[in-house]
Amino acid sequence: MCVNYRPPTPEQFGTLGAFSDLPADWRWPEETWKDYAAPILRSAGDGRPRACLASYGMVPRRAIAPGIKPFDTMNARAESLGERRSFAPAWRRLQLCAVPMAWFYEPCYESGRAVRHAIGMRDEPLFFVAGLWRDWPEADGSVQFSFTQITINADEHPLMRRMHKPDDEKRSLVILPHDEVDGWLACTDTGMARSFLRHFPAQRMRDWPAPAASRKVLESSPNLELF
Repeated sequence: MCVNYRPPTPEQFGTLGAFSDLPADWRWPEETWKDYAAPILRSAGDGRPRACLASYGMVPRRAIAPGIKPFDTMNARAESLGERRSFAPAWRRLQLCAVPMAWFYEPCYESGRAVRHAIGMRDEPLFFVAGLWRDWPEADGSVQFSFTQITINADEHPLMRRMHKPDDEKRSLVILPHDEVDGWLACTDTGMARSFLRHFPAQRMRDWPAPAASRKVLESSPNLELF
């Protein structure tokens, strides 16, 4: 499943609705990993999407109690959204979000070893992925946000079934067509929301080898973590 992706640059947001008036001080890394800050669109209960910075992973590391084995919540399986304690409350409350990105990364083993591939769109520079968000009240009275991405089985998807180890279950992020983003965020029940959890056409996607950036480059990026 996806644990790393390339978010848009601030300059790319000018034509994306709620992102068009970004605060001047918004900054985020060029690659998004667990607990890194990244921009999302979230449902806000008043019919209008809200842009915010949120931490990647529904339960940030700082929120895991001492003595509890660390666990990952960057991806939420569609099949168990209503069952997993980390995701079920947000799912039932329809705290839906759309995660903008230029591409995401997956390992491809077709050469016999893991080669990091980027996966994006053929004809569009940006796209959105379906997700969930939640808030985290702070001691000073402020509120921070976190998010997860929703995944579905991809055993039959022509592109996504090529990713990960041969014996692993194939999974894919839920890519939202641009004209369905508002509808996803405005869902009024979980049945309606589930109708959006389907595959994006492989012929409109592309992949290419994308070696990882050096650790020094990643560590030099500003504001790596939101919390």
